Amino acid sequence: MDKQQTLDKLNSFNKNTLMETLNIEFTEVGDDFLTAKMPVNSKVHQPYGILHGGATAALAETVGSCASGFLFIDTKTQIAKGLELSINHIKSKKEGIVFATAKPIHRGKTTHLWEVKIVDEYHNLISICKITNIILAKE
Repeated sequence: MDKQQTLDKLNSFNKNTLMETLNIEFTEVGDDFLTAKMPVNSKVHQPYGILHGGATAALAETVGSCASGFLFIDTKTQIAKGLELSINHIKSKKEGIVFATAKPIHRGKTTHLWEVKIVDEYHNLISICKITNIILAKE
């Protein structure tokens, strides 16, 4: 599958999910990374009018989980599930776009560890995350 077909397939899974609610869209894919974007507006604000940490975490988990679950395992026989997510928020954001890029730290047979950097359209670091996924046999 070429890159655009992969992105189209990944984006097709967003319908009727939290990803659709948050307007998360996969934008880039490579041999060792996956990127998605999310608009920052009142839909993803916390009461003080800035990007909600939970929306940021949802973006990070989406990218890290999909990187394992659709790019680096046999999806016919395996499934990836999130085990742990840790996130540090560096800078607030009121409006614009944020981009999350997942890059592997470790890709083992049973666990994957990803670093997810979230930056804005000006390349300012907004948050940095680590996500651990477990790779299981499909039932």
